[in-house]
Amino acid sequence: MPVDGEPMKATLTAQPFSDPAWVFERKLDGVRAAVRRTPKGATITSRTGRRMDGYPELTAAFEAESAREFVVDGEIVAFEGSRTSFEKLQGRLGIGDPRLARLTGIEVFIYVFDLLELEGRDLTGLPLRERKSLLKANLEFHGPVRYTPHRNEKGEKLFLEACRKGWEGLIAKRADSTYQHRRSRDWLKIKCSFEQELVIGGFTPPKGSRERFGALLVGYHEGDDLRYAGKVGTGFDHRTLAMLGDKMEALRQSACPFTAGSAIPREATWIRPELVGEFGFSEWTRDGKLRHPRYLGLRDDKAAGEVVRELPTALAPGSGA
Repeated sequence: MPVDGEPMKATLTAQPFSDPAWVFERKLDGVRAAVRRTPKGATITSRTGRRMDGYPELTAAFEAESAREFVVDGEIVAFEGSRTSFEKLQGRLGIGDPRLARLTGIEVFIYVFDLLELEGRDLTGLPLRERKSLLKANLEFHGPVRYTPHRNEKGEKLFLEACRKGWEGLIAKRADSTYQHRRSRDWLKIKCSFEQELVIGGFTPPKGSRERFGALLVGYHEGDDLRYAGKVGTGFDHRTLAMLGDKMEALRQSACPFTAGSAIPREATWIRPELVGEFGFSEWTRDGKLRHPRYLGLRDDKAAGEVVRELPTALAPGSGA
């Protein structure tokens, strides 16, 4: 994605599939990032266009590349064993001072999967396979910069392997697709487990030994409404309780931000709906709430206004999706 443009995004689909017209990549549990390299150096930005200065080792690796001008699309990750962990990456998010970033001890990598510009040439109109070939041929992938491998054709087999290994799932991409600055059905995401980005609209009082708050009250946009999707009371350690408590205190307001949904708690503190969290859960209930939700981390790479409920498309992708 160009630093000044919207990234191409995948559409959630329900079923894994195999198709020779598609390629399949591991779905990484991290933070989407664009990198622009010029003769003056490298700049990393989030999918919302915010400059990300907290990854000096990644910037240095891109500046060591022989290619002098390019734009790549990728995902910044941290590992917990062999699995990428958004929760672990939280320790590096929001740190703008490179000196402080190094002190966390959290090793990060960026997996690059697309090349959008090269030496001043716009590549977004080329087929995906050609862009990937140019990416592999023109970057050297120093240190924490990694090429994202893909497989052709056998998506169902790779999906079973991904879930067995505890990965988040797969991204399926139409091999001849151009790069589009929007969400597209030419890229599909197939998840092994359920996760959802939601807007935090308030919190309940703490009980017992819990500090700062009891549960987060979360929701998603549905037309002009912010629909209440339930409360989340697990997934917090002491550090997270303090961090979230401080952020929410600064956003206090008197009015409830939720304008749709049922069973909204009466005893709650409301906040301006600006914080976006990532949540794991077992399933959606019939009334549009999360069952067994768990907090995974804050997303500072997505605007609250973009958060909607993700439902898998019912249309089987196949070669004609």
